[in-house]
Amino acid sequence: MCFNSAPFAPRFKINPTLLSILLATTIAGVISITAAAVFSFTLLSKVVDRMVSLSVGILLSTSLLHALPEAFESKADTHTLFATLLAGLLGFFLLEKMAILRHSHHYEGDGHGHAHGHDAHEAGRAGWMILVGDGLHNFTDGILIAAAFLADPKLGLVTGLAIIAHEIPQEIGDFIVLLNAGFSRTRAYVYNLLCSLMAIVGGLVGYLTLGRGMEAIPYVLVFASSGFIYIAVSDLMPQMQRRATVRETIPQVLLIALGVVLVLFLTSQTQTHGH
Repeated sequence: MCFNSAPFAPRFKINPTLLSILLATTIAGVISITAAAVFSFTLLSKVVDRMVSLSVGILLSTSLLHALPEAFESKADTHTLFATLLAGLLGFFLLEKMAILRHSHHYEGDGHGHAHGHDAHEAGRAGWMILVGDGLHNFTDGILIAAAFLADPKLGLVTGLAIIAHEIPQEIGDFIVLLNAGFSRTRAYVYNLLCSLMAIVGGLVGYLTLGRGMEAIPYVLVFASSGFIYIAVSDLMPQMQRRATVRETIPQVLLIALGVVLVLFLTSQTQTHGH
């Protein structure tokens, strides 16, 4: 007796739009992370201390001139957005406090046998916090890619390219922070690459729950921005203030300005494509 098992065989049909979203978020993350790593580890690795200033310019301008305006131009309630910003700043403050209590029970030269400079690296506690903010930012990028593909596949491709363009300078800033905090190159690259996976999660969430997911974007953007602002103001700028001579201050100001101009330029190029 011959049985036709075809009707009983499971049929898996991959939605082309979903596949495009997952591929776009994966490729965008890998390309932006790798490009930023190559640039940071080759050209900037020997001048990490100076490049902290560039990172400050990138983080602040990404937050204050790109992400926050995008959030506040939405239909979200302004008071709730400001409350989210406040909650984010206080939340990162408490997270840093927890890190201090857990890791910094000593000081340089206290006899605990740490290598010289260990506490200088401990002072850069922003390393893991930047990863939290970056993961949230990547999550919102994934949702935006999903929304673009659902509207028009061509718009999805353009949006993916736009995200790569604006992510590269931000990721360079992230790598500088991680190197400054004592992360090895390999560890910094792997952690940033793992954070880029949040874009895939965001793309999937955006595809499955587009309406409700889109409503949450402004609040996620504000929370992620609060992390970038907190890191720049509480961790990186105090490091820069320790070098108060005119000879050190002029390059700091120029590099901050370069970071701002870089983000402004890339933002102006990508806004016309709907991101």
